[in-house]
Amino acid sequence: MRFVVLVRANQQTESGRLPSREEFAEMGKFNEGLAKDGVLLALDGLQPSSKGARLRFDAGRTTVTDGPFAETKELIAGFWIVQGKSKAEVVERFTHAPFDGGMEIEIRQIYEADDLGENFPAEMREQAERLRAAYRG
Repeated sequence: MRFVVLVRANQQTESGRLPSREEFAEMGKFNEGLAKDGVLLALDGLQPSSKGARLRFDAGRTTVTDGPFAETKELIAGFWIVQGKSKAEVVERFTHAPFDGGMEIEIRQIYEADDLGENFPAEMREQAERLRAAYRG
């Protein structure tokens, strides 16, 4: 099973404050452990919402709004994509993430083709597998 682990933004991440050398080192050690254990599929931090945009689709129209966005509790500062045998396993692993100061993470399972039922056509399943293989390189 694959999971995305979302790091919630806060005032510090939205201000563009980068981690200290020590914080980078702690996170690097944690990430190395994920990679060593063979569960890490992807990870990255995101720049502040002031450098982003939101697109809203409604009745055939698209509205683009440039950041920053006011509600930091709705924003994401970074992510991991990991694999695990269960949500409980991933939760346990991430209880050891080097965060403090009220940082929040959210763990969500990623849909697999088998989760999508019979309404997911075979050609779409094949396309998803082909695209995933292409970006894994």
